[in-house]
Amino acid sequence: MPLDAICLSAVAEELRAALVGGRIDKVYQPGRDEVVLAVRGNEGNGKLLLSASPNQPRAQLTTVSRENPGTPPMFCMLLRKHLTGGRILEIVQPPMERLLDFRLEVLDELGDRVERRLILECMGRRANLILLDGEGRIVDCLRRVDGDLASNQRQVLPGMFYRLPPAPDKLDLLACSEEERAAALENPMGKSLDKLLLDAFTGISPLIARELVFRAGEDPAALREELEKFRTEVQEKRFAPYLLVREGRAVDFTFLPILQYGPETECRRQERFSPMLDAFYETRDQAERVRQRGQDLIKSVTSARDRVARKLANQERELEATLDRERLRELGDIITSNLHAMHKGQSVLRAVDFYDPECREVEIRLDPLRTPQQNAAKYYKDYNKAKTAEEMLTIQIEKGEKELEYLNSVLENITLAEGERDLQEIRQELADTGYLRRGKTAAKREKRVSGKPMEFRSSAGLRISVGKNNSQNDQLTTKMAFKSDIWFHTQKIHGSHVILWTEGGTPDVQSLHEAAVLAAWFSQGREGRKVPVDYTPVKYVKKPAGARPGMVIYTTYETAYVDPDGELVKRLRIK
Repeated sequence: MPLDAICLSAVAEELRAALVGGRIDKVYQPGRDEVVLAVRGNEGNGKLLLSASPNQPRAQLTTVSRENPGTPPMFCMLLRKHLTGGRILEIVQPPMERLLDFRLEVLDELGDRVERRLILECMGRRANLILLDGEGRIVDCLRRVDGDLASNQRQVLPGMFYRLPPAPDKLDLLACSEEERAAALENPMGKSLDKLLLDAFTGISPLIARELVFRAGEDPAALREELEKFRTEVQEKRFAPYLLVREGRAVDFTFLPILQYGPETECRRQERFSPMLDAFYETRDQAERVRQRGQDLIKSVTSARDRVARKLANQERELEATLDRERLRELGDIITSNLHAMHKGQSVLRAVDFYDPECREVEIRLDPLRTPQQNAAKYYKDYNKAKTAEEMLTIQIEKGEKELEYLNSVLENITLAEGERDLQEIRQELADTGYLRRGKTAAKREKRVSGKPMEFRSSAGLRISVGKNNSQNDQLTTKMAFKSDIWFHTQKIHGSHVILWTEGGTPDVQSLHEAAVLAAWFSQGREGRKVPVDYTPVKYVKKPAGARPGMVIYTTYETAYVDPDGELVKRLRIK
């Protein structure tokens, strides 16, 4: 669930305990929509993540390492100028608002102590991070909003005084009276009870509204009681982080136990909100950062893939048309056998079809500008042309299918990229294979990047390496691995090459299973169950001459059927 106002207040309590009184040492902006403040706080050094992503806005302490761009964005430089060395005085949340106001004491250019405010608005697609001066004027923001009178949209621009977002026309659950709450739950329009709660009270998310209705058993009278209990819990700040897990995957989080999903969804109590948010968002954040930084790559590869797919479709239609070529030869034979009865200028030949078991009459179209012999020759020529076309199209389709498979593998590799270095390695590969243009001067000036595969350690202590792109897959399988090491790859779907380093010995069953799970996780089958993974000693894996990066063939192998397991992947990873 996105952070609703109540869940955000629970997170804010955790942040106050850790950060108020702390000093900001460094400021980073690893992504377009996220800023990280390194803070020396009451509980030691920590990193505060402020995300204004439209999909997952939030504030939290984080331990996840994020790669920062080589050149800091302008907004990051501005924050460094104003906030570095500043002290966090307080963290304020307006009542039932998805907004946090970080009030700071900093030194200006003259060395005087002045106030600055950093405001995080966690409001979906309107999420924003805004820096204010001591008078409440906007210094700058992540997203500038140039509203107008026609749209009635609030302006957020440098130099303007900051105004809170307009409050929704709903009741504040904590501030309204019992009579107002009772009146709000009257339902003359016959709305669903969860919709009634959402329309009446601010700060309540759809998940919490459904939960209260579920606990009330769809009874309006019982719903009033559940709402009063919930209100008391919020007033007394009886919050606890819960992670909702279904089929081994975290699907949601909240601040109270969730019962509505039944036994198929486990509600796991967590120690603190920030580690829970790290666990929930880590994979999603990485995918979002890769999407932002690798947008040009994704666009180029997708365009090339679609072009190849269209070409393949046309070639397959042409190939299908050649399958009827025998009829062309037969018609040529019928014309040849009837030359004595034909004359130049004839446009149709009606003759017995001696290839038909019932010897029915057939009409054959002729070119009246050709002689009978030339018409027969034309049908034989079209037959031979179709025969040659079949041979050539079969070769071209085979090449096209391999090219399409390669481009799909590159798109899968982009999702595995962990930072700009990995993306640059993919760019190099695409330039080498001719899918990206590279000027001569750029080629000379550009320094080639060589990334490292992901490293894991099995429960038995054996090393496992996983390639993140086709270049690394080639290096792992054809250059680095020994013939006795074990190679893993998902069967007939795109994925990483995985090497289990045996060190000359016989690997244990658990290590084989764990390496297969890694191969399933780092593939297109990540969301599936019982994913088939082929494995074989490296000596049986060959790279055909002229094959594209990452493409290999293998003959002798065994297949394991495993369930991808993200928790196992995290546990085995060597940072």
